[in-house]
Amino acid sequence: MSILIAEDDPHLRAGIVDLLSLEGFQCQVADDGAKALALFKAEKPEICVIDVMMPVMDGLTLCREIRGIDPLVPILLLSARGEESDRVRGLEIGADDYVAKPFSARELVARIKAALRRSKVQGAAPRQDADGRLHMGDLDIDQKAMRAYRGEHRIDLTSREVSILAALYERRGQAVSRDELFDLCWGRDYMPNSRALDQYVSALRKKIEVDPASPRIIRTVHGVGYRYDEDAP
Repeated sequence: MSILIAEDDPHLRAGIVDLLSLEGFQCQVADDGAKALALFKAEKPEICVIDVMMPVMDGLTLCREIRGIDPLVPILLLSARGEESDRVRGLEIGADDYVAKPFSARELVARIKAALRRSKVQGAAPRQDADGRLHMGDLDIDQKAMRAYRGEHRIDLTSREVSILAALYERRGQAVSRDELFDLCWGRDYMPNSRALDQYVSALRKKIEVDPASPRIIRTVHGVGYRYDEDAP
């Protein structure tokens, strides 16, 4: 299995390569974002691990470029930055996970393997309504195209965002707990203390809600999780 590793720190890069090679991955390595993008186009890796702070082209720009080429390939961002705004920005542009430095070898491998499993499940069996779309309030969601429409306005979605919306739609009218959403959309091996779900929901609301501060599609159920009410005003 091929993995793209884009990291400008030579010591950390070598350590990641050694670790993942032992796990059976074929590592494609780049020390800046521009080289990584060229490698991605040439080698078409099955997963990408990208450092946020890199020369020539930073990791967030690289993530956006890769998403424009392949909307499904799993992308994990690495960064020493701990601010929530940085994590949310990465998730908003299409990253599947965010691993803060320093991280353990066990955590990185677990997240990579979980991302690959999720990708295979999502690619093999997209959930469909009767007409192949989800209709949530005034939002029309095309799961296969990973796009939502509000009238003439088009909203591009990531595979994870579609999974979250599909999970809420399938359980419409019911509270879906955070643990259930983690299992459905991230996988059972995911580590929920990363707050990735809340960050994804925050980013997704900014995309799809008319007023993210007063959401009509993804409603918070305090102490439990989230809910979509089909008949809510």
